[in-house]
Amino acid sequence: MRILHFFKTYYPDSFGGVEQVIYQLAEGGREFGLDAEVLSLSPRGAARDERVAGHVVHRARLDCYVASTGFSAAVFGRFAELARQADVVHYHFPWPFMDVVHFATRMKKPSVVTYHSDIVKQKTLLHLYRPLMNRFLSSVDRIVATSPNYLVTSPVLQRFADRVTVIPLGVDEGSQPVPDPARLAGWRQRLGEKFFLFVGAIRYYKGLHILLDALAGCDYPVAIVGGGPMETELRAQAQRLGLHNVHFLGPLPDEDKAALLVLCLGVVFPSHLRSEAFGVTLIEGAMHGKPLVSCEIGTGTSYINLDGETGLVVPPGNVQALRQALDRLWHEPALAAAMGARARQRYLGHFTARHMVERYAALYRDVSGK
Repeated sequence: MRILHFFKTYYPDSFGGVEQVIYQLAEGGREFGLDAEVLSLSPRGAARDERVAGHVVHRARLDCYVASTGFSAAVFGRFAELARQADVVHYHFPWPFMDVVHFATRMKKPSVVTYHSDIVKQKTLLHLYRPLMNRFLSSVDRIVATSPNYLVTSPVLQRFADRVTVIPLGVDEGSQPVPDPARLAGWRQRLGEKFFLFVGAIRYYKGLHILLDALAGCDYPVAIVGGGPMETELRAQAQRLGLHNVHFLGPLPDEDKAALLVLCLGVVFPSHLRSEAFGVTLIEGAMHGKPLVSCEIGTGTSYINLDGETGLVVPPGNVQALRQALDRLWHEPALAAAMGARARQRYLGHFTARHMVERYAALYRDVSGK
């Protein structure tokens, strides 16, 4: 069965959470008889039949990027051509220009859309986009929510609840690099035997400014992996607070991220807004048997991290509660280890890539009748 994934960007131009989901579906789908291709926009221009690992990737030229939305004149023809060859077209929401392409090409193939997130930041533009969005979501065969929490708390998903299927995201443990002893020793020497870890893009909704406030006056180290538009501002905040224990490591290769996940005491994920719809980093922390600290924002973060079981969940934006959660894991190693072990078991039972791909394969066959 041929599946066409359509999203505004993909590897190697970007490495976000949606791209990782597409990658896991494309690679894992071969076991279930799925032949996946990906179409995205790229500032590098057009390309056909490139390979990323074991699947084919196509690029259309990115003409401009406005309000988190990529536009391309060339993608209409390319999408129409590839959609004709596919058995199922798999859209990844939100991307308003995708809706335009869908209707302009009069796409008639069976269709699935993974609803990764509500539109949170662009509130004014959302008012203009809402009629098109509702028409688009009404036109697809099935909408996938990434957690039951998000289905319950999203007004948009509630409107289309009769066509929503919940399939949690998953990560393939076998695709993660195993860090070598020298790399582990190097990071242990740099960060010490005990530290908290954040991994992710440094964006407005990640709550890192709240984390820095929570760390004021404490002496345990925190490693921040990733880059983004808030990094300069956060570095200045850390300097004002005298946080010599916070290490801004920037983007790192997968081998280094894996080493830090192996070594850390726990994963802290302070996202405080609904733009954080799931939190793949939390899955990766659970996969490595680490206790998790996150915020209750009504999304998939609290589906991965169960308060008091796999870690601690605190109110969003609450500096004192976040500090208390970190203090508790730091000073109660037996509790941290027990929560980490339960997080590992929850990963194995709910968040492996195989679980995710198997359910998508069944969904594709359902909507296509094949």
